[in-house]
Amino acid sequence: MPDDFPRFDLTGDVALVTGAGRGLGRAICLALAHAGADVALGLRDVKTGSALAREIEAMGRRVLPLQMDMTQFDQISSAVNDTADHFGRLDILVNNAGLSPENLAENVREEDFDLTVAVNLKGTFFASQTAGRVMIRQTRGCIVNMSSQAGFVALPTESVYCMTKAAIAHLTKCLAVEWGKYNIRVNAVAPTFIRTPGTESVLADPAFRGNVIERIAALHRIGEPMDVAGAVVFLASPAAALVTGHTLLIDGGWTAT
Repeated sequence: MPDDFPRFDLTGDVALVTGAGRGLGRAICLALAHAGADVALGLRDVKTGSALAREIEAMGRRVLPLQMDMTQFDQISSAVNDTADHFGRLDILVNNAGLSPENLAENVREEDFDLTVAVNLKGTFFASQTAGRVMIRQTRGCIVNMSSQAGFVALPTESVYCMTKAAIAHLTKCLAVEWGKYNIRVNAVAPTFIRTPGTESVLADPAFRGNVIERIAALHRIGEPMDVAGAVVFLASPAAALVTGHTLLIDGGWTAT
């Protein structure tokens, strides 16, 4: 019997999750804590993180709520460096923060374009850059980016969002190749429609919901936040030690057809 079985445990690791306040971010924080990690919460408004912090502390993990508006470079760099200073290290960065203003391509406003690119792409890059500098000094680290199935298939009214999520998948490859020599792994997850506060209004429309379930070709169900969080834990864990530069689709089979 081999004694080097895959290990999914994150005990002793320190993780920073952006967009931690609700939905996928909240689930990812809880799943990382459940796997053993201490967690820094990157929050657009630091005052909103107290309930989540208590849940994580109840698991016996350390937690650090941080002000981290992803449109503000100084807040991005401060949150990353404050995490490393507070815990003495930074092992995992999860770039979860994102948004998706909907509009037909011919009607997209410049301010919506700029905001989507600023949060989804620019914020992800500079959070990764700042964390990468910490991880290079450690010669160890793991980054998990948030792409989307929208980076692989076209979604009407979502052209700018789709563009940023496709870019995230390619950025993931670039950083993985560049930083692999420092023992830093960079991967991404690409979810389908997940039941979160952000999708609640569109999924409340029976026709829209039915169409989504039909297009999730294999499993025919709406995803839950922990479906995504489980994949993040895997990619952050020693079990994924040879996985880097990869974007893992969590789409129930949508892109299989």
